Amino acid sequence: MKSSNSGSAPGEWIQIGKVIGAHGIAGAVRVYSYAESPECFAQQRTLVLMDGRGGTQLRKIEWSQPYKQVVRLVLEGIGHRDQAEAMAGWGVYIAKKDLPPLEADSYYWSDLIGMAVYTTEGEHLGVVEQIIPTGANDVYVVKTPPGYAVKEILLPAIESVIIEIDVPGRRMQIQLPEGLI
Repeated sequence: MKSSNSGSAPGEWIQIGKVIGAHGIAGAVRVYSYAESPECFAQQRTLVLMDGRGGTQLRKIEWSQPYKQVVRLVLEGIGHRDQAEAMAGWGVYIAKKDLPPLEADSYYWSDLIGMAVYTTEGEHLGVVEQIIPTGANDVYVVKTPPGYAVKEILLPAIESVIIEIDVPGRRMQIQLPEGLI
């Protein structure tokens, strides 16, 4: 186990969940998963766990069991319920290099959050602040700049609205649907 007090997750790590409590008496934890793929919680994968003060711990997964949006994990070095309960609220991260490959025209949420949003006419609408998953498609919550008529814009993540996403340039170009603003 390695530990540090970096204050934030290192750039090469991405958050895939949050510890929500203990499971059983032997030190297993319950993690609310942000990941679409259960592969992110595979046995022998190394996770970074970050407490509320920014301290981090590297832990290997010894056992995992996904159940809906929750994953039960046995982590190396955590053997008592008290230890697991003390981790409630901690962020769970994996190395970006360990993420499963993406399909064409798919993006990791972490690449989209904070991205600048512009209309096809070049008007700056703000930045992607949040992504809301829905049954049909995701919805991008765009926080507008001060003085804008509305505080946020909800954009459906569909081909007719999202025209171009430039991940390296941190820029999204969109076509506003009629009557959205």
